[in-house]
Amino acid sequence: MSDSPWKARLYHIIFEADTRAGKAFDVLLILAILGSVAVSMLESVSTVQTRNAFLLDALEWGFTGLFAAEYFLRLFCSPRPKEYARSFFGWIDLLGWVPTVIGMLLPGAEILTTIRILRVLRVFRVLKMAAYLKEATVLADALLASRRKILVFLCFVLTLVTLLGSLMYVIEGPEHGFENIPVSVYWAIVTLTTVGYGDISPQTALGQFLSSFIMILGYAILAVPTGIVSTEFMRHSKPTHCPHCGKQL
Repeated sequence: MSDSPWKARLYHIIFEADTRAGKAFDVLLILAILGSVAVSMLESVSTVQTRNAFLLDALEWGFTGLFAAEYFLRLFCSPRPKEYARSFFGWIDLLGWVPTVIGMLLPGAEILTTIRILRVLRVFRVLKMAAYLKEATVLADALLASRRKILVFLCFVLTLVTLLGSLMYVIEGPEHGFENIPVSVYWAIVTLTTVGYGDISPQTALGQFLSSFIMILGYAILAVPTGIVSTEFMRHSKPTHCPHCGKQL
């Protein structure tokens, strides 16, 4: 796997979650990702940016340096660096720090740093299925069994509304009511859930096209958690042992 013991140890810490050090690395990385996304969103709020410009810039460059170092460490200790670089998470890891550097050359491009939230998908490496309580009801068992799927679904939805809200902020801008990324994400949540308050609405043709797509997408997304829980409910409603011979089904 590697040409030295310490390199192999580094590989297991960075790429695996089976050890305590590996789990700690992933948890700390997730916290850093969430912190960097929060900084990116706060930078779009004019009042916060004005009062804390230096602090936000320092945090952003700190996160950028951290993610760049992590990316090159992964390339260094990976037995197949080219394969990692071309993989899904390899591209996501690269996008975790490149946008800030691009922002130095292209003003406004740093807003793409919100794509880092995709890396929160790594959290599912450290999750384990918990044992089910035998004395729980069928409904409680169904909810318990599907909690991981529901958590994945919620993470996907949060990722989606963050990206869509950021995109709408770029398309419409403050002049059309999309004052910052948090407000734009709020609009994306309202639109995706088909609530449609109407307090904010896109004015450009591209923005209206994107909002139409989000509305249609919302109908499909709302059906997912119902299907997940229903499937688990039906599975747990079936007997697990034959009533005649006692054999496990």
